[in-house]
Amino acid sequence: MKERGLPFHFVVTATTRPKRANETHGRDYWFVSKEEFARMIEQNELIEYAIVYGDYKGIPKAQVREALASGKDVVMRIDVQGAETVRKMAPGALLIFITTESEDELVNRLHERKTETSDSLAIRIATARKELQRLEAFDYVVVNHDFKLDETVDAIRAIIHAEHHRVQQRKVNL
Repeated sequence: MKERGLPFHFVVTATTRPKRANETHGRDYWFVSKEEFARMIEQNELIEYAIVYGDYKGIPKAQVREALASGKDVVMRIDVQGAETVRKMAPGALLIFITTESEDELVNRLHERKTETSDSLAIRIATARKELQRLEAFDYVVVNHDFKLDETVDAIRAIIHAEHHRVQQRKVNL
């Protein structure tokens, strides 16, 4: 996002999921062993963590705190449960729910990725339905239209820009 002039830090999530062929360690995820993830939990190094589709995923505290200390906005890619955890820890956090235009579009995108088994696809769809029922936990919703990523980024950028102009600024401490 830096190339679009956005001064924020995109948090890289730690996961025990195996790396896919097109992914890079440290950019897409921090790919760690279950033993390393357990150590991170024991050392209280994660803001939140959960089992997602059979693998652990979590948000490392250190990179979030460093980014906030540098004055950057922090973007985390988390599910609804993670967002609710962050909201409890930092009530001033800005939460944006990003979704597809329809359930059919979500299913089509997952099919096109060819990374889901039929069982995991069914779980993802059921999870998405449940997450939509918890939309009120978020401040904004943005529809990520197929083949219109720039519009999605622009909408998120506009929300963040507007938030920086609030009379009463949000305070986020973790």
